[in-house]
Amino acid sequence: MYESKSDAVLSTEEFRSRLLLHAVGAALLLVGSILIGVAGHLYFEEGVHWYDAAFNATLLIGGMGPVDLPETPGGKLFFAVYGLYVGLVFVASIGLILAPVAHRLLHRFHCD
Repeated sequence: MYESKSDAVLSTEEFRSRLLLHAVGAALLLVGSILIGVAGHLYFEEGVHWYDAAFNATLLIGGMGPVDLPETPGGKLFFAVYGLYVGLVFVASIGLILAPVAHRLLHRFHCD
């Protein structure tokens, strides 16, 4: 996917398109993870509105924790597993966005 160190550094326009592609991938990963959190919250907790479920899922991805704590055993188990999952998703999405930048910097250091 990336060029090797023997290839020329990408042009600014190609780098921007690569960075945009990675940002879109990270955004899709985050949106998909929020949808999983909303679906799980609505399934395991009765009487929760979709906007409250979206709010809780988004706060969990940001690392702040849920506003409404689950009351059912299934809801508690889901939030425990989902909390671990979104912690990894958050780190992966940052890595996905920063990978082209890190590669470009390392590529520039190895150029003649």
